[in-house]
Amino acid sequence: FNLIDSILQYGNLGGSQLALRLSYNSNVLSAGRTLGIENFGIAPGISYYHKSGFYADISGYWSKDFDPSYYLTIGSLGYMHTFSKNFSVMAGYDRYFYNVSDEDVYVPYKNTLSVTPILEFKPLLFSLNYSFYFGDTYANRIMPTISLVLEKRNLGIIDRLALSPSFFMLFGDERLTELEFVPPRTIAEARANKLQYGTIFRLVETTTTVFGVMNYSFGLPLTVTAKDWTFTFTYMYNIPKALPGEPLTISESSYLSGSLTYFINFKRKKFPL
Repeated sequence: FNLIDSILQYGNLGGSQLALRLSYNSNVLSAGRTLGIENFGIAPGISYYHKSGFYADISGYWSKDFDPSYYLTIGSLGYMHTFSKNFSVMAGYDRYFYNVSDEDVYVPYKNTLSVTPILEFKPLLFSLNYSFYFGDTYANRIMPTISLVLEKRNLGIIDRLALSPSFFMLFGDERLTELEFVPPRTIAEARANKLQYGTIFRLVETTTTVFGVMNYSFGLPLTVTAKDWTFTFTYMYNIPKALPGEPLTISESSYLSGSLTYFINFKRKKFPL
């Protein structure tokens, strides 16, 4: 949401833009689901938006609950095209660089392709993000979002003050693997199972792909812009949902996040004829 809001604001500048960002969050999430990490994380980043619609971003992620603490870098490339004052589309590619060895942790996805159509009928903003995660395996994520953007401009030293209550739904698929212990039908089969599996029971592995709602989220971002500085403070509440047949033990959670961004604008220069 913050990326979309930033690019939509950039679109009014008429030039290119560089953004230096430092973000903070009080919890770490995966697919809208808390990982049980209660300590904060810090994410520095730098973004470049070109007046043609192309953008690039690189962000780093640090949390003392990981070893090493600096555990992830994400590089992003994308393009945003505005078809009208109400309709835009963003498309992008993300690459994840984990600062861990393959022996330490299994990372199934290292790449993401995404597309996000955006409808803006002030004060309402609708978006529908589709992301395809791939690497050793793959997954699909669909996230519709509706936001109410309430804003005021030119309030003293504040150029823009915006409160954006938002509702997110996350749909996705997961591959679930089940192991079934099948008893032997004969003594010979029991002996063969013992040699192969270490037990007289035969192990049958079944993998299925299930799709459904993974998470509901309610967000309340507050954005304050003054000259070239933007501060965003967000409260998020998550309600995770188990997919069909998925054992889900995590509960509802909330977290706070904030980001401070400094924008460097490259205005179009007009040369005399």
